[in-house]
Amino acid sequence: MIIECTNCRARYQYDEERFERKPSKKIKCAKCGTVFEIHNPAFAAEKPSAPVAGDKTFSKPAAPPPAPPPPRPPPPKEEPSLLDSFEPAPEERRPTGKVGGGAAPALPAGKRLSLAVINGPDAGTVYRIERPRVTIGRAGADLPLNDTEISRVHAVVEIRDLTYVLEDMKSTNGTLVNDEKIVGPVELLNQGEFQIGGTTIMLIVTEEG
Repeated sequence: MIIECTNCRARYQYDEERFERKPSKKIKCAKCGTVFEIHNPAFAAEKPSAPVAGDKTFSKPAAPPPAPPPPRPPPPKEEPSLLDSFEPAPEERRPTGKVGGGAAPALPAGKRLSLAVINGPDAGTVYRIERPRVTIGRAGADLPLNDTEISRVHAVVEIRDLTYVLEDMKSTNGTLVNDEKIVGPVELLNQGEFQIGGTTIMLIVTEEG
């Protein structure tokens, strides 16, 4: 699902399984720092329609309506976890590979990660991720592509243990997830796809060995 900050309108991709069967969660916007609440769509209930004016069915009820159920107690407040928010690094620090919050990228133990080109001039190419920060673009990138619509260093994928983060590197044509341009770091899931220029790439995570 796509969530949107109530303050700066920054949009992020959010896995519904993170609700952990709770009706709502609070997360922190990586762009402006605002803490806002998002609601689990699985708990959405249809509101009963109001009776139509003049309808005889409702004008003289045969019996009093049943008492409404007691209100659901509000969920306990909780601070947003590190996995529920992303804090992009300042512009002057991006070339160093540092990530927000002071945490260094790291590959997860026992996992094999790859970037598979599924559409575009280099379709069929599979790149094995062997470092926690991989740049994608034309000349000079870790994953070079023969796509004239992409920038020299177009996007970067950072591996933060079991969290996989995609970020656009101020490219000319932008980076798309779910056909929408991303404006900050976005979490990728296993078999998650993103598009740069005329190329579509999928992140694949498998068990090592």
